[in-house]
Amino acid sequence: MRTRITELFGIQHPIIQGGMHYVGLAELAAAVSNAGGLGIITGLTQRTPELLAKEIRRCREMTDKPFGVNLTFLPTVTSPDYPGYIRAIIEGGVKVVETAGNNPQKWLPELHDAGIKVIHKCTSVRHALKAQAIGCDAVSVDGFECGGHPGEDDVPNFILLPRAADELEIPIAASGGMADGRSLVAALALGADGMNMGTRFIATREAPVHENVKQAIVAASELDTRLVMRPLRNTERVLTNPAVERLLDKERRIGQAIKFEDIAEEVVGVYPRVMQDGEMNAGAWSCGMVAGLIKDIPTVRELIDRIMAEAERIIGKRLAGFARL
Repeated sequence: MRTRITELFGIQHPIIQGGMHYVGLAELAAAVSNAGGLGIITGLTQRTPELLAKEIRRCREMTDKPFGVNLTFLPTVTSPDYPGYIRAIIEGGVKVVETAGNNPQKWLPELHDAGIKVIHKCTSVRHALKAQAIGCDAVSVDGFECGGHPGEDDVPNFILLPRAADELEIPIAASGGMADGRSLVAALALGADGMNMGTRFIATREAPVHENVKQAIVAASELDTRLVMRPLRNTERVLTNPAVERLLDKERRIGQAIKFEDIAEEVVGVYPRVMQDGEMNAGAWSCGMVAGLIKDIPTVRELIDRIMAEAERIIGKRLAGFARL
């Protein structure tokens, strides 16, 4: 299947593994790339640029296919060493960067000069247009269904994707609610050039997370996610657990006067405890509504092969059959 996404990134299938904290390590990125998709290492999971450089080298030992690095630009007073991370990416020979968070404009010239393609995560058409205007090569359009940060507009992909396709000229990857061949075909029909999956890739054998995390996703339904940090305008979709419900109770009680410090217990330092140690009630961790469609834990290759076979059946038989009626 050839699309603008496969052509841009030099990959076989129009499937991207999104950056995920303490999930996007070399093992998963390499598995996705080896199966024909685009694997992504999560940059800021590595505490220093030197550790990121080591992770890139580790991934390079496991695959000779293209892979990328996610770099989230955080709105913090004390920023990570972004120049160092950029340098590690360039020196590591990485050719794709997925940016997220704040505007990446100041970093684009250095990345482009190194021959790196940049795909920016956006949750609205206006943000996608801005990404295009500053020179991003593609955008990942994240609908309201997505795990992690869906923005503040609450527009689901059935509306957001065709709106973005109407406005944009650069390639689009659909993110949020993506799990199978049906997702891919629907995304293509709505104007995307491929899809970005996060939660679905956590529930694979190669995902370097505790088995408790994978089983929690398989057991969850589409009704088991919650939106936290809305009063702080930093909305995040997470899988519910006692800590999440406690956080939501604080938000209800404190209201608009709530501060980050009030919920720090439920959100700070949570990911290592959940993803590595399997402490499922440690706090809030990102999970998409797509959990309701996830019923097994295949290998990455089995998952991607299954997605592509299903997509081809839908396009070649089911939809073609409608056209012949």
